[in-house]
Amino acid sequence: MSQSPVEKVVIQARTAQAQFELSGQEVVDELVVGLAWAILEPETNHSLAEQAVRDTGLGDVEDKIIKNHRKTLGLLRDLKNAPSAGIIRELPKQGLVEIARPVGVVGAVTPSTNPIATPLNKTLNAIKGRNAIILAPSPKGDAVCQRVVDLLQKVLLSLGHPEHLIQKLPTPVSKYDTQELMQLVDLVVVTGSQNNVRAAYSSGTPAIGVGAGNVSSVIDETADIISAAQKITASKTFDNATSCSSENSIVIVDAVFDKTIAALEAEGGTLLNPVEKQKLQNTLWMQGRLNPDLIAKSAQVIAGAIELQRPEMNQVKILMVEETGTGCEYPFSGEKLCPVLTVYRASNFEAACQQVRKVYDYQGKGHSVGLHSQDESRPLKMGLSLPACRVIVNQAHCFATGGNFDNGMPFSLSMGCGTWGDNSVSDNLNYRHYLNIVRIVRPITPVEPSDEEIFGEFWAKHGRYK
Repeated sequence: MSQSPVEKVVIQARTAQAQFELSGQEVVDELVVGLAWAILEPETNHSLAEQAVRDTGLGDVEDKIIKNHRKTLGLLRDLKNAPSAGIIRELPKQGLVEIARPVGVVGAVTPSTNPIATPLNKTLNAIKGRNAIILAPSPKGDAVCQRVVDLLQKVLLSLGHPEHLIQKLPTPVSKYDTQELMQLVDLVVVTGSQNNVRAAYSSGTPAIGVGAGNVSSVIDETADIISAAQKITASKTFDNATSCSSENSIVIVDAVFDKTIAALEAEGGTLLNPVEKQKLQNTLWMQGRLNPDLIAKSAQVIAGAIELQRPEMNQVKILMVEETGTGCEYPFSGEKLCPVLTVYRASNFEAACQQVRKVYDYQGKGHSVGLHSQDESRPLKMGLSLPACRVIVNQAHCFATGGNFDNGMPFSLSMGCGTWGDNSVSDNLNYRHYLNIVRIVRPITPVEPSDEEIFGEFWAKHGRYK
């Protein structure tokens, strides 16, 4: 029986990976840096960013250049000196030695919103673990992904590695080819639509998928309002809100509501009146789905599409709408993938957290939540009660969630949402997810407790009942 195009690509990947698996840590690390530079070289990065926006119609060229550079530079920082080949840890007191081994061939599904940064991030993590990788881009991102792969394969060949270590599905990429790839590889990593995530989990192959974003941020009565407005604006406008980590709603405590709205307006936000809000709703959604012509477009373009005539629309950065409800009957409570920000009022911090919970019960559960506050006790309260895997405190959310140079999160473009978001992981997808860890286990002096050591305190309190 003849091989399908997908089978051929996978067989090529297995042959290349078997050869690359023999490489030592220095060889691996040199290749990782070389691959990254091939994309981040300024002229190349600029050209790729232009093509990404041109092909997909999503985002902003200058922001994509920044995203490609900073997210990759941060990843390289995380990968530098991180052991991923051979012995990676020795624990003599426990009699354990840990060895990093590849998972094999990785199938990576990537979205049109980040057609450069996400494929590169997954590729560098996979190569760090001495794996082969096959990219399955979205149709809109297919051509730019092919350019990325071509550039990376040139580096492979120049450094003496097999070119099929990094591949993509043949053009045109179809959902059927992507599903076949999921069944044939050793690990599937998916960033993108929840349909793809569910397909990965049902493929029969070990899979890591990430949940949908619909981030909400709380601004409480103790917040530095000016700083919060600046951070929210920077985050919500970056790359026209293509990031799953961009704020989709903010919940403002009543005591600072007017002050916060004024601060956001000073940064370029505009709060729509009820008539304007309805016009926006009628245009932003079509038959219950986001209008593809407005996804990841600037606020000015969206304002023009709904014929907002206010003079300030020439400079508008964010369109704000006040909302009270959540759920499918209140579409502004969901993810919008554009510079439209939903605003909720809350009587106090506890009510604000309850509003966030209602939003996440509709969409975005597990991803992350933002907090602008000077009360040091409140991040912990949110972390102990809300269904979110990250609590981002006093930061621009879309920069912070996937790792930034001023926080300790791993740099990633794929955020696990835990069981709340129907995911198998709750941390940022990173190189360790692309490794099998083998443990050599030697005997040690027994550490066996007595019954008294384990049960004594319980017996003293409750007795030795039968």
